[in-house]
Amino acid sequence: MHRELDGWHSPALNKHMEIAVYGHYGFALLMIPTAASDYLEYERCGLIGSIGKSINDGKVKVFSVNSINTESWMNPHMSGRDKGIRHQQFNEYIYNEVVPYIKSQTSPDTPIIATGASFGALHSANLYFRRPDLLNGVIAMSGCYDLTAYTKGHYDDNVYFNSPVHYLRNLKEETYLSQYRSSGHIHLVTGSGSYEDPDASRYLSSILHSKNVAHELDVWGHDIPHDWPSWQKMLPYYLETRF
Repeated sequence: MHRELDGWHSPALNKHMEIAVYGHYGFALLMIPTAASDYLEYERCGLIGSIGKSINDGKVKVFSVNSINTESWMNPHMSGRDKGIRHQQFNEYIYNEVVPYIKSQTSPDTPIIATGASFGALHSANLYFRRPDLLNGVIAMSGCYDLTAYTKGHYDDNVYFNSPVHYLRNLKEETYLSQYRSSGHIHLVTGSGSYEDPDASRYLSSILHSKNVAHELDVWGHDIPHDWPSWQKMLPYYLETRF
């Protein structure tokens, strides 16, 4: 498998940010880490290996970025306001730096699908729903799409506008809704086993349904816990059967 490690000093975040790239061809898969982990997490935990066939066959080219969760929602020493500001800077890093980088490594017309597991599912869904003009879809695995689950009671505009179940509920702008409806790749996947919360995916699905946005809600069984072996099954299944 072709693998490159790259990075640059991010103006949005004012720090060096690494990125791992796997493969040569195919649509772009933008991977957002779980919790407080880094750009190599998906490689270490076997998820890159699990999708090796799709990478080697030229179906997909993977771009795995760093998280800054320890500098925002998972930093107990920051105020809620500052966490939200830092998270918004991460969004700008993705939209203004990572997306152009992906296009430079593929082509201007290459679709970009965001994906992530757990906290990465929330981020990947949020990144897509906020900017469907830049991203083309999402495979969200085992996510909770209510950011207030992570904010310890803090609530402001930066929480609202990064919490999909909050802003999507009130969204009426046809510009966004029409882009969602034309995507064809909104996949909400979850297990029903230990530490999974399938109702979180069902709730986001109900909001999308109320907006007439076609999507896939896929609730796997009680033998599927909130853990790496589950995501090693989910992601290759979706890449092989939906793309």
